[in-house]
Amino acid sequence: MRLEGIHHITAVTADAPRNVEFYAGLLGLRLVKKSVNQDDPTVYHLFYADEIGSYGSDLTFFEYPNARRGEPGAGMVHRIVWRVASSDALDFWATRLGAAGVDSERTDERLSFHDPEGIELELAVVETADEPLVADHPEIPSELALQGFDSVRAYAFDPEQSRRFLEDTMLFASAGETAYESRGEERGSFYVYDRTGRVGRGGAGTVHHVAWASPMDEHEGWRERVLAAGARPTPVIDRYYFRSIYFREPSGVLFEIATIGPGFAVDEPLEHLGETIALPPAYEHLRAQLEPVLTPLPNPRRRASVG
Repeated sequence: MRLEGIHHITAVTADAPRNVEFYAGLLGLRLVKKSVNQDDPTVYHLFYADEIGSYGSDLTFFEYPNARRGEPGAGMVHRIVWRVASSDALDFWATRLGAAGVDSERTDERLSFHDPEGIELELAVVETADEPLVADHPEIPSELALQGFDSVRAYAFDPEQSRRFLEDTMLFASAGETAYESRGEERGSFYVYDRTGRVGRGGAGTVHHVAWASPMDEHEGWRERVLAAGARPTPVIDRYYFRSIYFREPSGVLFEIATIGPGFAVDEPLEHLGETIALPPAYEHLRAQLEPVLTPLPNPRRRASVG
């Protein structure tokens, strides 16, 4: 069994409209699913990805309005890195971000910046045979667009305490002193530690968890493997769009292993993903209660295409 790199990354926002404007409007990702947090259905769960909602490109957010700002520390992912195709793409993004008032820093073949709530983001020029996972946006040429996740970086007091679990249980390959690669038959991505002595605090502007991609028929096997290694995985949870197990790796970062499929088109036509509030069948009876309390959201993609 091999995991196929990052499936999705989930973070927390206190302001869903601003979040949509930034990720769908400025960064050009597609809002492929506008749903609710299945553990707290009174708040949004927003999913941004490429044009068809592929695993490996899916950044999701829980919205907790007015939540306090968090601070990443040990046991938390602190940076999200996307692939881009070229130095020209970095030039394009530096200009586009600057025009929107977003400061960025260029270092060799990387461009780093922050989202409006402080999440560290980075674009990296990466040579790979993996399929580029690109969303359509009228203002962003496809050859310059974000191409899916390259990696996440996490803080740890002592990264070495996770090595055996990552290599022997998760079957990640060592890619340096504190870096690992998860690669399957179709895709791969990296998991990298930075040492810190700081204790973190969850909240708005922090990453909640990182999910790794499993073929559907291997999912139960991964749960058994994690359990045998002494971790404490949840039972398999059916999230409707995929199935999930959750557990913490030895450095404290919350991991999920999520299945590749069924996917986001199970309840909406592909061409209309993310246009209305989508509720899994188990939550459909709550629609009349939820729609009035969920924050109205903009549609920056439609506005850009009209403009």
